[in-house]
Amino acid sequence: MKNIHSKILNYLEEESIDIFFKRDIMNQMNINTDDFERGFRWLVQKMHVVNIEKGKYRRRHFTDENVIACFMSPDGGIAYWSALNAHGLTEQFPNKIFVQNSRRRGERSVFGIGSPFQFVNVKPQKLVGYKTMGYGNHAWYMTDIEKTIVDCFDLPQHAGGYNEIIKAFNRASLNARKMATYCKAVNNIAVTKRLAYLAELLNKPKMDYFLNYATDVCNEKYNPFDASLPAKGKYLNRWRLILNMDEGEILEIANSL
Repeated sequence: MKNIHSKILNYLEEESIDIFFKRDIMNQMNINTDDFERGFRWLVQKMHVVNIEKGKYRRRHFTDENVIACFMSPDGGIAYWSALNAHGLTEQFPNKIFVQNSRRRGERSVFGIGSPFQFVNVKPQKLVGYKTMGYGNHAWYMTDIEKTIVDCFDLPQHAGGYNEIIKAFNRASLNARKMATYCKAVNNIAVTKRLAYLAELLNKPKMDYFLNYATDVCNEKYNPFDASLPAKGKYLNRWRLILNMDEGEILEIANSL
């Protein structure tokens, strides 16, 4: 028994593996299945390895929330409020790790990890705009700045609300072509119109390409600027929006600390 669990631990150490599928380690090691199971069970009992969820484990010293989140949801990545904070676009710290993906939804806590994971389920077409962070067994994925902004306007309830995302939009340095690409992928015309309106109101530089795209896709339907508020206010023909927030208030929010 001692030799088996030591072999497993040594293998994890030598291969720099901190997070893994149990079946992968068993398949990669030349150990009888029954012996491996007994040795692995001992490692779990002694807390040398810790269960994340069925079949997925981490070494006990490894607690990187972002890596663990992406390991639990390999088709997505860190997004929404968590990405806003990571990009330095908000000072507000979310009390959850927001993970965009197409396979799972809801909140999930993991033993030994302080913050719960909030899995946000979206259509596969929306899973674009990720950048790779870390490396090797510690790699994880996060939406880039432009995709983070588009996602947060698409689902503001996962980003701290309109005040936070208006401020974030004003602070962000944005690539107009990326903005158009991600708005097309998210396929929410109301979001495109809101972002185009803000780009003009806040005089965002070098946004002509995006504004031309927004003009092309703008439909006849009037949408409220803030979808969480009653659709009452000034009608803006340019972007077919109902300004249910005062422009002075929007500017004040955008420039606030």
